[in-house]
Amino acid sequence: MVNYNGSLLERESCNLSLGNRGFHYGDSLFETLRVKGGRICFLEDHYFRLMASMRMLRMQIPMDFTLEYFELQLRSLLDALSEQEITKLKCSVFRKDGGLYTPTSNEIEFLIQGFSSHHSTKENYVVDLYKDHFVSSGFLSTLKSSNRLLNVLSSIFAKENDLDNCVLLNEQKNIVEFSNANLFLVQGNHIRTPQLSDGCIKGISRKKVIEILETHAEYTLEETSISSFDLQKADELFLTNAIIGVQSVTHYRKKKYATGVGAALSKAFELLEG
Repeated sequence: MVNYNGSLLERESCNLSLGNRGFHYGDSLFETLRVKGGRICFLEDHYFRLMASMRMLRMQIPMDFTLEYFELQLRSLLDALSEQEITKLKCSVFRKDGGLYTPTSNEIEFLIQGFSSHHSTKENYVVDLYKDHFVSSGFLSTLKSSNRLLNVLSSIFAKENDLDNCVLLNEQKNIVEFSNANLFLVQGNHIRTPQLSDGCIKGISRKKVIEILETHAEYTLEETSISSFDLQKADELFLTNAIIGVQSVTHYRKKKYATGVGAALSKAFELLEG
């Protein structure tokens, strides 16, 4: 069962057009929302990020696409799939069919899917740099668009090299993020995360961890450019995304990290989720 433009359809009955612009041009956005105990986590944050991203891509947002409407569409699918243990919902938004690079319309369609996949944090988590291709710095890279070839290739590289994840760089050789998550680096009581202008995803979990850190006077937080050399000097390294929450990294090449700050933030993050 899926929700296609407000109608609940069986998966085999949902025939997306062969002219779908997300398929042809990557002209689409998506939000992945964690479901925990039947509750949709950080719903408002995901909605407002989606709206801001649609405006940036000059998509025409329908007048009735309110927060209440968004929640209703997610909840209707979740209720229809109540016999399954749904752990995440994915909402994809794409411009209507028509045109080549220049669309014939800026109106949108959407598709919501539910998934029962389970993810948990790992005790040992090994990462390395991915240097075959680079993220483009700038704010377009901060969007959750369907153009994710770099993330696919870096994830394949991680699998081929028995890694849990890869650290991505931009064309200026600054650290950007992981293949599927935002990145935080701890050195003493100072915590840094890549600035958005370097091209990292404007993650909801990133936002929540920043909010948590801003309430703890013992830590100072800085959004800034980070070099690959800083990974070797850090005391801790951890990642955040909507599904895993907070995951501490234990090994980067010959470097072994502590995990105390990451573990504490993981517990604080779980409390925010409810």
